[in-house]
Amino acid sequence: MSTNPLAPGVWGVVATPFAGSTMDIDEASLAGLVEHYQRIGVTGLTVLGVFGEAVRLSTAERRAVLEVAVAASDLPIVVGASSTSLAPVVEEVELATEVVGDRLAGAMVQVNTPDPKQLAVHLAAVHAATGAGLVVQDYPLVTGVSISAASLASAVREVPSAVAVKAEAPPTPPAIATLAATTDVPVFGGLGGIGLLDELAAGSAGAMTGFSVPEGLLACVAAWQQGGYDAARAAYAPYLPLVNFEAQARIGLAIRKEALRRRGLLRESGVRAPAPGMPESLVDQLDRHLAATPHAKIS
Repeated sequence: MSTNPLAPGVWGVVATPFAGSTMDIDEASLAGLVEHYQRIGVTGLTVLGVFGEAVRLSTAERRAVLEVAVAASDLPIVVGASSTSLAPVVEEVELATEVVGDRLAGAMVQVNTPDPKQLAVHLAAVHAATGAGLVVQDYPLVTGVSISAASLASAVREVPSAVAVKAEAPPTPPAIATLAATTDVPVFGGLGGIGLLDELAAGSAGAMTGFSVPEGLLACVAAWQQGGYDAARAAYAPYLPLVNFEAQARIGLAIRKEALRRRGLLRESGVRAPAPGMPESLVDQLDRHLAATPHAKIS
């Protein structure tokens, strides 16, 4: 396990595929998806996050997902912890450390309080119990907890085991600007890549998010690193209509999984209840977006 800061770039966020009427984990599709991420050159993987529907998986299923991710690539891995209370978070992170071992680049732990001192105590306790480096995720849409960027930065500065921050509290660009300027760990954007250009301009280290054509995230971040804003804007513009389409509230997860299925990267696109499926009325529009998006067709 590492407590070094995460490397900049694109950390591919992996969906959890399900199959059949029982919605069992489709390990073959999962392995293929992980292999695709490695093939296109992501910096690392993020598994058991919101996009991975971790909150709807049993402990045995979480273990299975981790085992497949480890076996199907040699990339560093960030593993999400969906709980917000200390004991269950520690259990989730202990599972990650057991299965992933020295490939664990960080355990992604949710902000669970707006109080920076209490948050720092919580994060320190997770590290003390597990030894894992921590990716601190600020995602109030999921947790219901809102913290100011300044308070989050204050907490992170008190936690030597923090290896990154994932900033997903809109508006993300000003939050990332504050975090990047006042902490010494990399800050990554999420939210499906909808704000990636502005987040890079604000100082983010890259993207850690679910998008059905992660090649677009890679193109944007590589162009930013090599040529700055104008190059990144030109590289990302062809992907933005699909990014926006996938960002629809409540159904974004189902859209992304159906897009992955249409790309040939998943066999089925089901999402577990209570998440809603993709409306049939949007199928033709998804096909239009995929037809117009670079790299969406798998050869």
